[in-house]
Amino acid sequence: MPVGKRLLQGLRTGAGGAATIVDVARVAGVSVATVSRALSRPDRVRPELVAKVRSAASQLGYVPHRAARALVSRRSATIGAVVPTVDNAIFAKAIQSLQSALDAAGYRLLVAFDEYDRARESAQVRAMVEHGVDGLVLVGGEHDAATVGLLRSRGVPFVCTWIFDPAGPDPCIGFDNRRSMARLASHLADLGHRRFGVVSGITRGNDRAAERLRGVREALGARGIELPASCVVERPYGIGEGRAALRLLLANAPRPTAVVCGNDVLAFGVLFEALAQGLDVPRTLSVTGFDDLELSAQLTPPLTTMRVPSAEMGQRAAAFLLSRIAGETVPDKVELEAELIVRGTTGPPPA
Repeated sequence: MPVGKRLLQGLRTGAGGAATIVDVARVAGVSVATVSRALSRPDRVRPELVAKVRSAASQLGYVPHRAARALVSRRSATIGAVVPTVDNAIFAKAIQSLQSALDAAGYRLLVAFDEYDRARESAQVRAMVEHGVDGLVLVGGEHDAATVGLLRSRGVPFVCTWIFDPAGPDPCIGFDNRRSMARLASHLADLGHRRFGVVSGITRGNDRAAERLRGVREALGARGIELPASCVVERPYGIGEGRAALRLLLANAPRPTAVVCGNDVLAFGVLFEALAQGLDVPRTLSVTGFDDLELSAQLTPPLTTMRVPSAEMGQRAAAFLLSRIAGETVPDKVELEAELIVRGTTGPPPA
């Protein structure tokens, strides 16, 4: 057996022959404290030392005992995130950004899904608190009082994303859904549209969907444009649901010349149904989405939508929680902007 391998085997002095942090320190030629910092807070250690420590740990097969470390430090180096779903790529993008920022700080991300069910969200939050997460990322601003009370009583910092509510009681990082959707509806009204249809997400239990629908109503109401109940269809977020919603809207007389959708996925369904029915977009029917998924720019014609700062929300949420965990004072209300992206699915109404 080569001398190097015999040396590494001889250093595995922990229980059951497993390598210990002392072994890693010897092989890397650094102190035990440096190994601990390099593995738990690599941002506070010189990159070359982090590389030496990780190389030694890899050679030895060393795995830090996070449970023991958590008992000593009262920190698990884990952040939790409860999001509605990853069926929608916009949430996946935010999660990826959140995880990248946490990885750089030596933290890990634990993700759970509530499927737009507030009771399920409460159960997931409780499970994460019981597992000792150091902080939590939530979506939206409306949560069960018991959920928020649990986090406050346990001293677990949390932040609400995808919304901006300057008057709300909880920290938030996001954008104004009502105002953003009002911009989109105003764009269509400015083109001359007066007959509107809305395909909204289910508003019950989803404050973002409710705010977006409110934004459409306010923008049209300010111009004296009516939006009858028959012109609003609430559907779960799905392409097939968008198609079914447009069929309902087209049954109205007169038909809408513009359809505002609660997100891009619903808008995709509306566009596919319009194609199936031989409707010319945008000459006969204008369609808008919300999110700016990657596919939106690749459609023919490409989709007019609102670009949501999902990656920035993930980064900002990570920075906020890490600062709070470190005992630093940071603003607990951060407003980001959603950007109107005008593409080929909107134009003036038919003559």
